[in-house]
Amino acid sequence: MRKYKKNIEYNIIAFLFVGIFLGLIVYIINFQKNESAEFINSPYNTRQDTFADRVIRGDIVSKDGEILATTRVEDNGSENRVYPFGNVFAHAVGFDSNGKSGLESEANFSLLTSNQLFIKQMENQIQGRKNMGNTVVTTMLSTLQNTAYNSLGYNRGAIVAIDPRTGEILCMVSKPDFDPNTISEDYTWLIKDKNDSSLLNRATNGAYPPGSVFKIVTALAYFEKHGSFEGYNYKCSGSITEDDFTINCYNNHAHGNEDLHHAFATSCNSAFSDIGIDLGADRLKKAAKELLFESPLPLLKYRKSNFVLTDDTNMIMQTAIGQGKTLVSPMHMALMTAAIANGGVLMKPYDILEVRNTSGVVVHKTKKRSVGRLISEEKANLLSKLMSEVVEYGTATALKGRGYYVAGKTGTAEFNDKGNSHSWFVGFAGRTSDEPEIAIAIIVENGGTGGEAAVPMAADVFDSYFYDN
Repeated sequence: MRKYKKNIEYNIIAFLFVGIFLGLIVYIINFQKNESAEFINSPYNTRQDTFADRVIRGDIVSKDGEILATTRVEDNGSENRVYPFGNVFAHAVGFDSNGKSGLESEANFSLLTSNQLFIKQMENQIQGRKNMGNTVVTTMLSTLQNTAYNSLGYNRGAIVAIDPRTGEILCMVSKPDFDPNTISEDYTWLIKDKNDSSLLNRATNGAYPPGSVFKIVTALAYFEKHGSFEGYNYKCSGSITEDDFTINCYNNHAHGNEDLHHAFATSCNSAFSDIGIDLGADRLKKAAKELLFESPLPLLKYRKSNFVLTDDTNMIMQTAIGQGKTLVSPMHMALMTAAIANGGVLMKPYDILEVRNTSGVVVHKTKKRSVGRLISEEKANLLSKLMSEVVEYGTATALKGRGYYVAGKTGTAEFNDKGNSHSWFVGFAGRTSDEPEIAIAIIVENGGTGGEAAVPMAADVFDSYFYDN
């Protein structure tokens, strides 16, 4: 009997060791297949630095075939990283000295990996030559990036555009910027320059009050409470006062009698403050949460939005029109807009289309995938309808009649007590209303109203997308 018990104990121990062994095998296989590249590519992993001893860093090219970053090998064997577009792709492509940023960091493993033919690699090794790293093809279009860059001009701000159907990032511009070709010489003063913060990618890491583009969230909360946008009526006299707190419409303009559609199209602060009071803090919080506020974004590097809302009436009124303590990045606004354009489903954003070896053979291709449904298709369609009316007869009529369908929302976000404001536009466009092809978010620091600064830039980018590509 004692011997029988001992055998059972041995068997249990043996099964445990077998289980641990099998678990280790499964972990190793999963790590090699799904996580090893990410681990090696981590900026904290010094192993990647050794790759450059035997591989020439590969090219980064745009979706339309332009070289955005390449390695020039001099006669003496020294290697210099060259960025033909200079400042235009500064934040998107990044740099490869004094640390790494942008795609240079994100795609570091692929750029320092060579998938050349084995025979060619052996030949290079025998002759003491380096192998050529893979080419990374980004989702961004050089024509669109150039247009966005030139349109933003000398303004501070950011423009980011996404294909809502796939999640491809089509362009991403941030200003002030820098020249990645001279980053080594300029780096010391760039990191000390707190005034311009030129190294900051404002598209992904900027923090701005959303202003009236937040009225998309408030409209969603209204529908979720009342089940319809119909039936709301408000007489705007140019301002609204509640509990001794007053909010004014832009230039104190009195919009008169209006329904929700008209209030949204003309961006009436008084009406949307009134709607905020009707909704209360909890319903605004719920709608904001659905559209990614207080939530992680499906990106590698980004700044999480700030969203603080109490039951205080003043705070509710401010928050309902995009002021208060709410701060967002342009990328967040672009993702929110893309989800609405895509019937409520958010596609995971990505900026690497594929990786090719030096012979042009694709060794990796990014597959589009859904992050999930943020809101129902019905809600998305209703919000799209409101946004189309902004273009049809509201604050963005400059985008009307350009040969393609546009829907959007302007925003004027005050950022100090003097009444200075940032200019916002978020929206989407397509050759038909049934299939939006590009979603955009634009912020122009100290640009005034959305219609004054951001809308003309949106027109430039949309025109370029539909007529230059």
